[in-house]
Amino acid sequence: MEANGYSDPFVKICLKPDMGKKAKNKTQIKKKTLNPEFNEEFSYEIKHAELAKKTLDISVWDYDIGKSNDYIVENRGGCQLGISAKGERLKHWYECLKNKDKKIERWHTLLNENHVTSD
Repeated sequence: MEANGYSDPFVKICLKPDMGKKAKNKTQIKKKTLNPEFNEEFSYEIKHAELAKKTLDISVWDYDIGKSNDYIVENRGGCQLGISAKGERLKHWYECLKNKDKKIERWHTLLNENHVTSD
């Protein structure tokens, strides 16, 4: 949260191990809000067999003009989906792997986890 009581959040998504620039995406910045909604879709060109070895890293950041962006923490801010995930996140990943070329949507709690670095 900025001094004005708001944040300018955006989401970064990275498919790891990193495949270079084509593995990274980010949403538009939502100005002056603490309750953003990101209704954006991203896709990756990857062989289905390779997907099982990847992790999808999702992190929420606060955009700052003229300085580095802040990772949003306080028990929220990131989520990882992949073979090393646990609980509902692992179940979601398996469901995605099982249903090739099908959109599988789920809500996940954001946690203070490892995340992609700020650009």
